[in-house]
Parts: sequence; C-alpha cells; structure tokens
Amino acid sequence: MERSFAREVKMLAYGQGQVLRGEGILAITKALLQSGVSFVGGYPGAPVSHLLDVLADANELLLKPLGIYLDASASEAAAAALLGASMNYPIRGAVTWKSIVGTNVAADPLSNLASAGVIGGTLVIVGEDYGQGASVIQERTHSFARKSTMLLMDPRPTLQNFARMVEEAFALSEASHMPAFLSVRIRASHMQGSMVCRDNVPPKISLNARLREASFDYGRLPTPQAPSPRRP
Repeated sequence: MERSFAREVKMLAYGQGQVLRGEGILAITKALLQSGVSFVGGYPGAPVSHLLDVLADANELLLKPLGIYLDASASEAAAAALLGASMNYPIRGAVTWKSIVGTNVAADPLSNLASAGVIGGTLVIVGEDYGQGASVIQERTHSFARKSTMLLMDPRPTLQNFARMVEEAFALSEASHMPAFLSVRIRASHMQGSMVCRDNVPPKISLNARLREASFDYGRLPTPQAPSPRRP
C-alpha cells in the first residue's frame, strides 16, 4: 500500500513558534516553504523519494495557494533543467533525486547551470547512497560538486539543522551565484524529531505573481568566446 502524508502535511502550514514533529523530510519540505521557493520538482529515488510524495500531498493545501509550481519530472535531467529558470531571474527553486546515479543523469544541465551561474537561489536535495548496504558503494556527490564548482551542504542530522541548512543554502547560492547540493542519507531522511517553525513565505515570482517582462542576457551563456559570467 502506498504511504500517504496527507495527515503530516497539515503541519507544513504551521507558523512562527509552532513545533513540527515528524520525519526529516518534513523538516526539509517546511524549510523550502519558509525560504520562498517559486518551484519544486524532482525524480523519485531512495532515500528521498518520499519528498515528492510529501510535496504532492501538499500541492492543493499549500503549494497552489502560495503560487508554487510542482513538477513531477520525467528524469533527473528534466528536473535539473527546471533550475535554468534561476539563471536569468531572481527565482528560488529546488529539485530532488537519488545520487550519485541520478546526478550522473543530470550532469549535462547541471554543468551548464554551474557554468553560467544563477541569480536566484537553487538547491538540489540529493539522497546520498553510498557505504554499507548501498547500491553505489564508492561514488559520492562530493566529487561532482567539486568538479562543477557547486556548493555542497552536508548537515548534521537534526530536523532543526536540516531546516536551517536549507535556508542557508539558498542564501549562499544567491550570494555566490553557485547552485547548491543538500546531501541527505537514508537514516537522516527517516529519523524522527522536532523543529520550531517560521511562517511560510510566498515567492516574489510565482504562478500568482507572474513576471511582466522577459529578461535575457547573452553574456550569461557559457560560450567559449567569453569568460564565465559568474565571476568578474
């Protein structure tokens, strides 16, 4: 029987000072809403496949009223391509998939994204799958992040720290113009705990507050004729 998170997602509407109790994935989802994301998406894979389940269950109750776009991506590459919206606009977005296999699938759009840099904060929540009991024992997202000059957050596993690191990752991404990874392990995503919530933040650009004019800067394209636009 498929697990439903319809009961738990009601806690995602909690405001300032209220206490959320549940799994690590709930804390990550709540932090996304507190960070003012404009879009979320991803491709399911352990240990973060239920992040998409939580988002889907919260779509009618929270995401649509806030104007947040939810995309059930056909692949990790399609999910990574969503983040391209943040290359030219101050739009915050987050996607999720299983790493490192999923990250390899998304390598092309991720490399393009990292080369051009982002204006809006972008976050990839990856389910790290390595070590004992893993299907990919030796590979890690760390080497890919270094190769592509992307931020990698590897938070201490408590719900409150997960929420703080999600919010910090968006701020760091915007300040550095680098996309960011958030690494989540199996035990961390399913652990139980609590966190003190903040109010959800409606995104400045959303389905409810659409852009009036398109913006395009040719200089942000990572072409061989020009240096990377991310750095002066």
